[in-house]
Amino acid sequence: METALTFDRRAAAPAVAPRAARERIADDRAMLRAAADLTRDILAHRPAIYWTDLIVSAVVGYAAFAAAVLAPGGWAVLAGVISVLALYRAGSFIHELTHFKSSAVPGFHIAWNLIAGIPLLVPSFMYEGVHNLHHARTRYGTAEDPEYLPLALMKPWTLPLFIVVSALGPIALLFRFAVLTPLSVIPAVRRLVIERYSSLSINPGFRRRAPEGAARTQWLWQEAAASAWAIAVITMVATGIVPLRVFLIGLGIASAVMVINQVRTLVAHLWENEGEAMTVTAQYLDTVNVPPPALLPMLWAPVGLRYHALHHLLPGLPYHALGEAHRRISAALEVESPYHKASYPGLPGLVAKIARSTMAAR
Repeated sequence: METALTFDRRAAAPAVAPRAARERIADDRAMLRAAADLTRDILAHRPAIYWTDLIVSAVVGYAAFAAAVLAPGGWAVLAGVISVLALYRAGSFIHELTHFKSSAVPGFHIAWNLIAGIPLLVPSFMYEGVHNLHHARTRYGTAEDPEYLPLALMKPWTLPLFIVVSALGPIALLFRFAVLTPLSVIPAVRRLVIERYSSLSINPGFRRRAPEGAARTQWLWQEAAASAWAIAVITMVATGIVPLRVFLIGLGIASAVMVINQVRTLVAHLWENEGEAMTVTAQYLDTVNVPPPALLPMLWAPVGLRYHALHHLLPGLPYHALGEAHRRISAALEVESPYHKASYPGLPGLVAKIARSTMAAR
């Protein structure tokens, strides 16, 4: 679901001058060439890794959810935390789905939707066909990018709002699939649902187009399944089949998953572009890597998301190859290369950086 944040571009005008240099950065050909040449032999997706990772994450996540329901006191809290982290990892594979063809890992698209996407009410159609626009060379950072807002130039209060809104995500998704989907038989409602409530985006100005061909078929079965699941959950809770306590624990876990993902989104970019088209190198420098030795990114930026800047250089590279790619490119390029400038030590410093930026913009 899109996060509605109001932004007046005119209010950010004083910040344009210091940012202009970034937007005029020419592409660093040596960096782009090295990134492509050094990773040609690790482009293949390895199905065994995808399947093992997804299944283990899902089993741990759902088992820990059951333990959070059944275990007493502190054990329940610990189980809840494990469930959040495991289901967050399982859900993060939605990002991978948008970057490879179904034939690369046969059956994975359908399996992921059945295992994670539909139960968590984030079927892949809400991201496929949307995320690829974020990677489009001329769209990144512009008003046509569904996943970009100049957050670093907005009011300081927008940052906590950006996080708080995500906590309400599970409720919004229940409403979207249990209420709006059935009401979509009304043409005007259907048009609204497609344009405004069918994408995992943060740009409130983004309007999605209706799908066509094979994408439409995938959309319809996933939406129908998610709607049936949402209605079933509400019905089971209303009739007492599922105790309210169990529902609230599940809702809390789903909410925590979305909050962690929103915090990760907050530090995935520097968010300093106000709408101008950027070169690939400028886009890279507006994006973030958090490589080793930092350990916590394994939890809050799983499935390769800790190498988000590198991913923008090589969006087709599978998540399991990003660590090796980073090591190769880092060793090959001189210290002065822009490649090294996108690496940051950890989450606290990134949050502090964007917070300082919003204060300066004010």
